[in-house]
Amino acid sequence: MAPGVFYPSAVIIVGFVLYAVIFQKSAASLVSTVQDSIVGGLGWYYTAIVSLFVIFSLWVGIGRYGDIKLGKDDQKADFGLMSWLAMLFAAGMGIGLVFWGVAEPLSFYHDPKPGVGDSAAAKAEFSMIQTFLHWGVHPWAIYVVVGLAVAYAVHRKGRPVSIRWALEPIFGEKVKGRWGDVIDTVAVVGTLFGVATSLGFGVMQISAGMGFTGWVDNPGTSLQVVLIACITAVATVSVVTGVSKGIKWLSNINMVLAACLLLFVLIAGPTLFIMNGFVQDIGAYLQNVLRLSFDTGAVHGSDGTDWVKSWTVFYWGWWISWAPFVGIFIARISRGRTVREFVCGVLLVPTLLTFFWFAVFGGSALHREMFGGGGLIGKDGPSTDNALFELLDTMPGGTFVAGVTILLIVLFFVTSSDSGSFVVDMLASGGDPNPPTWSRVFWALAEGAVAIALLTAGGSATDSLTTLQTTAIIIALPFSLVMLAMCVATLKSFRRERQAYLDAKREAQQDRMIDKTIQVIEENLERGTLDVPRQAAPGDRPGGSSKG
Repeated sequence: MAPGVFYPSAVIIVGFVLYAVIFQKSAASLVSTVQDSIVGGLGWYYTAIVSLFVIFSLWVGIGRYGDIKLGKDDQKADFGLMSWLAMLFAAGMGIGLVFWGVAEPLSFYHDPKPGVGDSAAAKAEFSMIQTFLHWGVHPWAIYVVVGLAVAYAVHRKGRPVSIRWALEPIFGEKVKGRWGDVIDTVAVVGTLFGVATSLGFGVMQISAGMGFTGWVDNPGTSLQVVLIACITAVATVSVVTGVSKGIKWLSNINMVLAACLLLFVLIAGPTLFIMNGFVQDIGAYLQNVLRLSFDTGAVHGSDGTDWVKSWTVFYWGWWISWAPFVGIFIARISRGRTVREFVCGVLLVPTLLTFFWFAVFGGSALHREMFGGGGLIGKDGPSTDNALFELLDTMPGGTFVAGVTILLIVLFFVTSSDSGSFVVDMLASGGDPNPPTWSRVFWALAEGAVAIALLTAGGSATDSLTTLQTTAIIIALPFSLVMLAMCVATLKSFRRERQAYLDAKREAQQDRMIDKTIQVIEENLERGTLDVPRQAAPGDRPGGSSKG
């Protein structure tokens, strides 16, 4: 255990949980105040830095630093290409993808950003492009920044698994002291709140699904608290058993269920429309990604900026809060890869698979609203919690599939909680890859407690959603500063590496030239073709003559 990280993090988290549970009205008011006074003025900042992270990722991946290996020069990759890519996708597959797969495109279709045309086709195209923006290259560029910095420090320099060592090029020996403790504490708190936000989304959808299928009556906050307690207990058992057992098996089951659900909706839904839309939406995304990356909604006044803050800024904050967790995970599995392989793999493959997920679920929902019987969007818009279940209800075997979906969300809940708490525990233990059992239990329970605190502080379902979104944006703020420092530190490390490589190459060339010269001289001496001056004799006169 690292006392300088564990205790400050624990005090902050326990203090927040007690405050949010005991003083619910005050906590809700505080969140609202922070949202109005702080979050309202940070939209431009989040938009700018996330776009910067995309530029940074492309630059280091495509440029001259791409050949640097994340490991020793002769080290091979730990995992085969397909296994590595599959694990990258698994890292990005979470509760959020299931929660927003139907709800987000429908929300954008019902209430698009100001300036979008009024036609159904214009709104449908916008809904998919904007969804692709939120779930595409940008979040994975955020993960690249953290994952690349950590992977270089751990695999290339042999440092412990900890955020602080990624900033060693800037702070030097200071990372071993208080500066390092502060950096890791920010990472621990940010990660825990980011994972807890996802757990909040997941439990809201589980309770909504149980109500939709008729398993319970009037699902509300009380049921959600019970669900969090029960599922956190399962996650605690999983994290105690370790990565090679509980986490590994649950993740494998999770991916199989997710793939089955995806194929079911693809086949049972409007297959041709989905495939045509997938190709068309990728093209539209590529045409508009640069403009959307820097769009703050300013030209449409407060309506535009409010829309961007409630959606895009929330996502950028959410992804940043997840960055330590996902970044450390992808760093851990990427030893032996070059920087170019790392950037290309992390940016492209999970993005395309995520796009396909939204094309299937979001495309099916949009097709029903535009060409089918509708019914997925009410007077006040789609039900965020129920949207997925309402779509499944329109397909054969909807009730059974809804039950499988609830199981999938539960497993996502468990794998997110146990994986997140394991990473948090490593950070709080000074980079120990096998932290003690009691601390694993503590952080798993802490995540569940924070999720409960966020939901109870929100009150109603709508307010709870707003609380989760606002908290993600706020918690991401301090870690965003760490990420900016990571970009600088990574560039400093790469420049030193590149300069050392060039110096070594120059010395090797000089050595080869000297060796070649010596070899030529020796060969000429052996053939007797080299004219070597004779030493002058004592009686020799200048000019070559001597006394007779």
